[in-house]
Amino acid sequence: MKELCISLFSQFPALIVFLHVISAVIWVGGMIAIRFAVHYSMAKVEDPTIKLGRTLEFLQRFFNMVRPAIAVLLVTAVIMIFGLEFKGTPLYNVIIIKEVIWSLMTVVFIIIYVKRNKAQISFDSGDFAAAKAQLAPLSLWMIPLNIVLGIVALYLGITLRGF
Repeated sequence: MKELCISLFSQFPALIVFLHVISAVIWVGGMIAIRFAVHYSMAKVEDPTIKLGRTLEFLQRFFNMVRPAIAVLLVTAVIMIFGLEFKGTPLYNVIIIKEVIWSLMTVVFIIIYVKRNKAQISFDSGDFAAAKAQLAPLSLWMIPLNIVLGIVALYLGITLRGF
């Protein structure tokens, strides 16, 4: 595996870094757009049923983009960790911190994904209060937490590229 990663990174370094960065931008940038643009626009929708339905729809569309981005982020991270041969260097600790952050973000994403699906089931059955209750923590703290973690991870990634 290590040899494959080294080989892939030596042959396609720009592509691998690009895929890694664009995946992070899709995930973190998408969350920023949802929290600070879409969320406030949706707040102006007066009909709660329409608001819930649109929220569930845009979250599903976002998840359809983010799931592959998370997978690409993971694969490219592994390739870069081995391909750049950071193990045993002082920068390896930064990489570990960065990967812990992305792992925490993935756990939060999974929780968000499950809550959204539960909200969809409640919405489809006409239990709008339960759907709203499932979605409430997403905008309140889950997405903001992942935004902060993502920005820190992006910063750490930029500092690694600067060395």
